[in-house]
Amino acid sequence: MKKNLVFLLIPFLLFSSAFSAGADKKEGRTWEDEIIYSLMIDRFNNGDNQNDEGVDLTDPSHAFQGGDFRGIERKLDYLKDMGFTTIMLSPVFQNDEMGYHGERVIDFYQTDPHFGTIEDLQSLVEEAHSKDMKVMFEFVTTHIGPKHPWTSDPSKEHWLKEAEDQEIEWLEGLPLLDLENEEVQDYLIEAALWWMDETNVDGFSLSGIEQAPLEFWEKFSAAVKEKNSSFYLSGTVMDGKNADLSKYQEAGIDGVVDTPLSMEARDAYSNIDVSAGALLDRWEKNVDLYPNPQSLALQFDSKYSVRYTKDMVENNQYPIARWKSALFYLYTQPEVPIVFYGTEIALNGDMPPDNVPLMNFRTDEEFLEFIGKVGTLRQEEKTLRHGSMELLHEKDGMLVFKREYEGDTIVVAINNTTQDQTVSVPVSKLEEGKELRGMFASDLVKSSNGEYNIVVDREMMEVYKLADQTGFNLPFIFSIPLVFVVFGIFMYLAWKRGKKRNPYE
Repeated sequence: MKKNLVFLLIPFLLFSSAFSAGADKKEGRTWEDEIIYSLMIDRFNNGDNQNDEGVDLTDPSHAFQGGDFRGIERKLDYLKDMGFTTIMLSPVFQNDEMGYHGERVIDFYQTDPHFGTIEDLQSLVEEAHSKDMKVMFEFVTTHIGPKHPWTSDPSKEHWLKEAEDQEIEWLEGLPLLDLENEEVQDYLIEAALWWMDETNVDGFSLSGIEQAPLEFWEKFSAAVKEKNSSFYLSGTVMDGKNADLSKYQEAGIDGVVDTPLSMEARDAYSNIDVSAGALLDRWEKNVDLYPNPQSLALQFDSKYSVRYTKDMVENNQYPIARWKSALFYLYTQPEVPIVFYGTEIALNGDMPPDNVPLMNFRTDEEFLEFIGKVGTLRQEEKTLRHGSMELLHEKDGMLVFKREYEGDTIVVAINNTTQDQTVSVPVSKLEEGKELRGMFASDLVKSSNGEYNIVVDREMMEVYKLADQTGFNLPFIFSIPLVFVVFGIFMYLAWKRGKKRNPYE
């Protein structure tokens, strides 16, 4: 019987050699390789009812709702299946009774009891690492809670500044840290290094980076990178419309959120038949402005903004269709994608705190599959993470652009219009005698008469890889009759073996 099994394996080996391509060894990941899911701990998932003291589900604007580290750990497979490689948490520090968002810090060396213990956080990080996922959390540097011990300690009076007016409700009136003060700087840096040691976390996100002197960020980033050179630092300028983000990159913050591009992306995909040309114009400016434009991060919304779904609803659009176009652009453009929790259910909401309700996980399976598929595509194609970007066509929402990296060429087509579209791309922009193989919707476009004619249905999209034209697959063709021959031999041997066992038949 073992000899028969050898015969059976032959066609499978032939098929394997005909269709399988050798996978490259996995290289070390950099910030540019990540797909990030940003979440508010308290509003994601409740995994431990023992830490629910003070939870009030009737008051989501001011009270804790029960989310915790264990709840996140239980949803790691859910996040991994959608293609996310990094989880970005809201602040983990101990807060006062109104600090569900993590901004009202009262102790920089303790986790908030509502979120769980430091051992729970360590378990979350360890489990994420076992699934090849990274964990970051927001490290608060600009302010503390009104009940922090420093506010009543005369010796710390020079550590604080007067609060400023804030548009965000939970930041209003919070005491500000004087980040010009070297004692404050040293305290925060020492705390950051302690959390790195204690939790093995992979990075920090930093909000309001414009509120600190540049020298502090140089000092902060140098300290954490000396401890761990691959540690991620992501930063957000609260009002970044005209901010100079390059100086923060030069100071050592890897992933500064590209606020100007985020605003333009919201405008481009919250409605249909809207030009996306501004997105490519902004990218060309970024290439000139920034030392490493691809380490910038792009997001459509965050805990500080109105939900992007609200823009779609106000435009009388179906949110899932709009989100598909938006996410497809997010995952195929050069900057690091950040997705805010609840996007997968098209969560709606106005300004904070209305934008951060408790996650309900009543998901649309087809939409989840879409997110997972485009996420996997970005993970598998290095060109989508590191390649250059060149506009090939844009008109009223029909966008085609090219990404190139290390000899590979990918073409992205997004039809964010109400009509089916055909775009003719001259071979001079690609190569003569090649073909575009669809990797998302399995389309195939061959060059003809000096052009590649790309056809995309309304509100649909495709990612093409430029490749040699397909010829005859000789190993496959020759293997077909062999399969039948082997099958016949197997049936004959099986019949013969049966005859030996029952000679009276």
